[in-house]
Amino acid sequence: MRTKKWNVLLTLTVLVGILAGCGGGNSGAGQDTGNGKAANPATTSTETASAEAGKTKVQFWHSLGGKNGEYIDALIKRFNDSHKDIEVVGTYQGNYDETVTKLQQAIASDTAPDVSMLERAYVQMFADSDVLEDLTPYMEKSGLSKDDFTPGLMGHSIFNDKLVSLPLNRSTPILHVNKTLLDKKGLAVPTTWEELKKVANALVEKKGKEYTRYGLTMPYDTWYPIAMISQAGGKFFNDEKTSTGFVGNGVGEKVFSYLKDLQSTGALYYPPAQDSGNIVNGMFTEGKVAMMFQSTGAIGGLSSSVDFDYVTAFLPKNDRFANPTGGANVSLMSSSKQKDAAWEFIRWMETDPQGGLQFILQSGYLPFTKKMVESPEIKELWAKEPNRKVAYDQLQYAVDTNMDVAWPEVMQEFFSAIEAIMYDSKDIPATLATFNKEAERILAEN
Repeated sequence: MRTKKWNVLLTLTVLVGILAGCGGGNSGAGQDTGNGKAANPATTSTETASAEAGKTKVQFWHSLGGKNGEYIDALIKRFNDSHKDIEVVGTYQGNYDETVTKLQQAIASDTAPDVSMLERAYVQMFADSDVLEDLTPYMEKSGLSKDDFTPGLMGHSIFNDKLVSLPLNRSTPILHVNKTLLDKKGLAVPTTWEELKKVANALVEKKGKEYTRYGLTMPYDTWYPIAMISQAGGKFFNDEKTSTGFVGNGVGEKVFSYLKDLQSTGALYYPPAQDSGNIVNGMFTEGKVAMMFQSTGAIGGLSSSVDFDYVTAFLPKNDRFANPTGGANVSLMSSSKQKDAAWEFIRWMETDPQGGLQFILQSGYLPFTKKMVESPEIKELWAKEPNRKVAYDQLQYAVDTNMDVAWPEVMQEFFSAIEAIMYDSKDIPATLATFNKEAERILAEN
């Protein structure tokens, strides 16, 4: 079974990597689309010289390029400067999916790092293959508990009664709003699907046959339909993990019919798959779309680019508020030869004020411990930038219903269904039924 899982993982992550675009969020695993996946031209490392004699070297693989790569490099430097006996070597391995592929290969060849960043949707795959260390005894020895962490971000940390990962660069999708445009029409920020439809349609502008402004947009990703499935009272997988939990009960049909109705009037602009995140961000900053479903990770970049009153809000509810989470966790590999030193790096990164807190302040990802949330630095940030607090407050409604070892493979089929419906206007019930049949086959094989 372990061999099969590795083979499936390798095949799927290669396929997903083809889809993943810089900043586009096209992997569909619930990724932060605003930043954190910026492309680097090649694998890079913070190691500039061999470790000094007597120092324990810890290899750390991550998926952060661009500005976030600089922030994680600075974090590593702060750790190394404050630990005379340990040297962490941080290596950028490409985007989330590329990192997973390289990690799978490294484990098979016994060359895995000591610590690795893992996009949260892939943690279960590695956990089920028994290659992640149970952090429980290390936590206990350090006086830590899972209760010290932000509850809405711990859904991908415990598998098979083992605590195998901790949150690091985490995000959620939220509603980004050009409030200036809404104010001109006397419209309030929508809180429900019905309000969203009315506001989105009211903000459409058209010259001849061409739309010059759309009401709403979102990147090409599975993240946003999954959020809406949960908002409509459904689940991605059923409780038994034998089928989906939104096909055949009207939920999936409701979600995609809603989106197609918006699309038909210009109320929704659904972007091309390639580079979709950058496309919709650009349209939003240029005022060509009034509202956007997008990651919390986009807040920093948008704030510095817009020239209008920009606010964020919870994703509008249907039956209820609900939102999936995204981004990555950090794990200790069970093959590590220096687990104590590796754990010290994780502990420091997660809890030391000079560790993850500074990274969160710089990058815009969500604070992942309760102490971090209560820190003067975060409180000052939220007072200055209330848009960021909205993202944290929405975590009370965080729910991830696509958790299963088969998710990466099912995800590809879901992408096909999304494309058929949103791009080709295929029949919604028939398309979802075909997808459901494939999902059931995959689930049965896993």
